[in-house]
Amino acid sequence: MAKIVRLEPIAQESSVQTNSNLLSVLLNKDLDVLKECGGRGMCATCHIYVQQGMEALTPINRREQRTLEIITSCRQNSRLACQARVQAEGVVVELPPGMYVNSLQDIEDLIGRRADQDLLHPITGETLVEAGKLITRSTLRQLEDTSSFKVGEYFRQTTDY
Repeated sequence: MAKIVRLEPIAQESSVQTNSNLLSVLLNKDLDVLKECGGRGMCATCHIYVQQGMEALTPINRREQRTLEIITSCRQNSRLACQARVQAEGVVVELPPGMYVNSLQDIEDLIGRRADQDLLHPITGETLVEAGKLITRSTLRQLEDTSSFKVGEYFRQTTDY
């Protein structure tokens, strides 16, 4: 049976089958979600906030909890859209403001311009450049360490699956 999920601040609703994850809702709305880990709950690029209906979602599992711990913008109502499965009505999701950086090339192309919206780190969700601020070469340096960062290896070292 289908459930309705509301997306804020874009004020849109989407229908999703019971036990489908919130990531499918985001992708159905053509939202820019990187899903770098392929929906395994390890990269945080589908991080969202649940404004209402946390009890209508499946509980947070251990892997999701570990990933949420590394997100600098994590709150009590944070979830990974790929891990949160809709069980009942009443879910309202708040999308984090900003856009995740897809690659170093994306930043190189924007150096010297002002960010239209917050640019977010692809793994931690940390704001690299705030909306309206100048994009500089230092932003590239913040990401260079990430290019060799292996999400799966990090989690194998920090948890025992």
